[in-house]
Amino acid sequence: MNIGMIVLAGGIGKRIGRPFPKQFLLLGGKPLIIHVLEKARSVSDIDHVVITCPEAHLDETRQLIDNHGFDDRFSCIVGGSSRQESVYLGLGALQDAESVIIHEAVRPLVTADEFRTLIAAPDPNAMFGIAIPFTVLKGRDFVEELLERDELVNVQLPQKFDRALLLAAHEAARAAGTNFTEDASLFHEYAGAPVRILPGSERNIKITVPTDVVTAEAIYADVVGRGG
Repeated sequence: MNIGMIVLAGGIGKRIGRPFPKQFLLLGGKPLIIHVLEKARSVSDIDHVVITCPEAHLDETRQLIDNHGFDDRFSCIVGGSSRQESVYLGLGALQDAESVIIHEAVRPLVTADEFRTLIAAPDPNAMFGIAIPFTVLKGRDFVEELLERDELVNVQLPQKFDRALLLAAHEAARAAGTNFTEDASLFHEYAGAPVRILPGSERNIKITVPTDVVTAEAIYADVVGRGG
């Protein structure tokens, strides 16, 4: 089976307070995106990796990839104006793939084994998720409803999907004008096929705000210290 991978690298660094995209932030002296791509490089089952990034940083991203010795399995394209559009464009660049993995450049602490576990899962559509350990309420200005946390899951990436089904789901979402913040929910809404939830990892955090960088550095130091 031909397996493609989309690495979303469209963050602009606004919430993290930096004048450059988040994927270029350093973790252990190495850009976040390189941590992700090195894990993908070590997984031989992944045939092609497409990185979607802002047009203003396309050349910079390509140069970064060249400087770290990535081969022609890795390519960069201009992403869309939204995360959803970037995935759609990435799917278009992976026409030979039967299965596609979605990941984000700002989740650098993913492991190669997590990619392998996802690929090995017998379900064609799967995601990682972790239980929510705190009380969750629905509401805006006032409490409207208590949600049962046993019925909820904290969505993580990477995720994998049958490419043809995911593409059809994206086209349906585009036609309906609906927007989603990740692909498992979009797929559930429009593909009508089940998505398996695999046990996730507490350390596979997303770098969004400045405190996430501090947390990631602590986790990374612990992993390196353990020889992981």
